[in-house]
Amino acid sequence: MASSDSRPVFREVQRFPLRRIAVALASPPCFMLGLLIWQVLLGHPWGKHPMSNGDVIGWTVFVWLIYFRLITVRLVTEVRQGALFIRMRGLWRLRRVPLDSIQSVESITHDIARDYGGYGFRSTREGKAYVANGGHGVRVTLNGGEKLVVGSQRADELARVLRAP
Repeated sequence: MASSDSRPVFREVQRFPLRRIAVALASPPCFMLGLLIWQVLLGHPWGKHPMSNGDVIGWTVFVWLIYFRLITVRLVTEVRQGALFIRMRGLWRLRRVPLDSIQSVESITHDIARDYGGYGFRSTREGKAYVANGGHGVRVTLNGGEKLVVGSQRADELARVLRAP
């Protein structure tokens, strides 16, 4: 039986706004699908030194798998077991911040493109940012002076949980 400490006090899962980058993400898989149709199904080798049909099929499957992996990435924020966990689920990135190492917490409003250059895990002059969606978040200052920004649609609630003793 799991202890009650293992259940999160706060949990939020955010999707990335894919409609903004859908064309860019889908371009390579669609190109490979077109190449597969042109070369393998229609029998027209592409280029001066065409890939084998097996390579075209293999690369097409590989690129589509990468595409599907990227569109399933989520930012998962949890507070549990005396720590803040920030995870990019699907990219194997995890950041654990002990709650006793947090000096201050504040809810903020930000412009993701202007302040961080886009979505995802970002390093800026002002610290590290984990942002997925919307313009709200929490700025956490650690005891050593390092700053983290965690994007959240429930920023006030997250800040309140992080401030709780």
